[in-house]
Amino acid sequence: MTRKLLLLMSLLALLPAAALAKDAAAPEVRAADYRLPNGLRVILHADRSAPLVAVDVWYDVGSGDEVLGRSGFAHLFEHMMFQGSRHTGEDQHFNLLRKAGASNINGTTNSDRTNYYEVLPANQLETALWLESDRMAWLPDLLTQKSLDNQREVVRNERRQRYDNVPYGKERFVLNQLLYAEGHPYRYLTIGRHEDLEAAKLPDVQAFFDKWYAPSNATLCIAGDFDEAIARRLVEKWFGAFPKMNRPQHVLVQPVPVAGPLRQVVEDPFARLRRIHFAWHAPAHFAMGDAELDILAHTLGAAGTGRLEKLLVHEKQWAQSVSVSQASARMSSVFHVMVDLRPEADVATVEKAVLAEIARVRTEAISQEELRRAVVSIESGFVWGLESLIARADMLQQYAQALGKAEGFALDLQRYRDADSARILQQAKAILTDAGRVEVVSLPAGPAGAPPPPRTAPLAAPATSTGAK
Repeated sequence: MTRKLLLLMSLLALLPAAALAKDAAAPEVRAADYRLPNGLRVILHADRSAPLVAVDVWYDVGSGDEVLGRSGFAHLFEHMMFQGSRHTGEDQHFNLLRKAGASNINGTTNSDRTNYYEVLPANQLETALWLESDRMAWLPDLLTQKSLDNQREVVRNERRQRYDNVPYGKERFVLNQLLYAEGHPYRYLTIGRHEDLEAAKLPDVQAFFDKWYAPSNATLCIAGDFDEAIARRLVEKWFGAFPKMNRPQHVLVQPVPVAGPLRQVVEDPFARLRRIHFAWHAPAHFAMGDAELDILAHTLGAAGTGRLEKLLVHEKQWAQSVSVSQASARMSSVFHVMVDLRPEADVATVEKAVLAEIARVRTEAISQEELRRAVVSIESGFVWGLESLIARADMLQQYAQALGKAEGFALDLQRYRDADSARILQQAKAILTDAGRVEVVSLPAGPAGAPPPPRTAPLAAPATSTGAK
């Protein structure tokens, strides 16, 4: 049994007794956190239990930094970063890492950040640092019209495969357009609009790199089996000579309040079941109320115990599935309630049942048992998330970006331990209002007699990933 698994089991054993104890010690994820003179932030998290190392680079730019007419640029540029740089050669990034034994290579983009990572044998740490430094400094040498045209079509095909031509893909675009006014960067999903991607010019892409891909706007996290002194020397070797540049400023755009309730019906040729999707604006990630709404989402939608899950799936048997979630982001979060209906269920009846339960949580505090169950579930999820090296690296990165300190695990967890039913009720009253509600109803619209397409999972996390080319 590995030391990592023993640690994980020992942490899990503490959960039932400690879940609601405000003074109980939270699991610790230790990391050294410092900056190079050029502004690059470096986070080092040592774990010698397996001879692996994860290298995770975050650039503090996402689709939330895009301007009108330039949607999809952050994700498009994520793809461009894998096309090669001066010293690696064209389209060699994946090949070089695979030859070094890398087991996990990818990049992802969401509304708030873009990241690039690789997990590889510990003795190949310098290979990963060389590759990341080369594209941080020397990518423009291989930013060509050919590579832009190629990746533009790759991204547009990704949109077709993951958004346009899948069940409930249309709903996602409609929902955001109801929630966010024209001009807000969250109105269009991270994947972007086809017309904006088509309009992208090479100077636009080069300007995006020059503005956002500076050491001062990046964080490098190394997690795994390494000697800290050696890692510091390697980071200095491959990143220390980069010039200091001004850190670009983010423009935070507050969403215009919804003048609702708003309801729209869409016909979906790929959907097999009718879906009702309610959504509300919610507090930004780590803002007051964010954790409370996570707990409320668990109370309403947790498998087997959630109020709406029990009512609609098990008792009334009107729904095939129920999903309730709080999707948190830097400028604005969204509280989602999604119900996939069984064929015999009546849409109006299910809508009425959902809204009755929403009205109830606005007027009655959840029980202590519901609160305890949610916090224990969330806390156990936190701890299970420590098992993966890259998940730990991402966690440290997120805390560094949002909280200003990489060692934010205990602080984050304490938000849930400190939550009480009165504050949850207060947030429900403030957020889950009729006036702030938007709703999209998806109705199957396939050709007569055609077999139903396969179902997809509920709403995916708001990130797109490059994957292997």
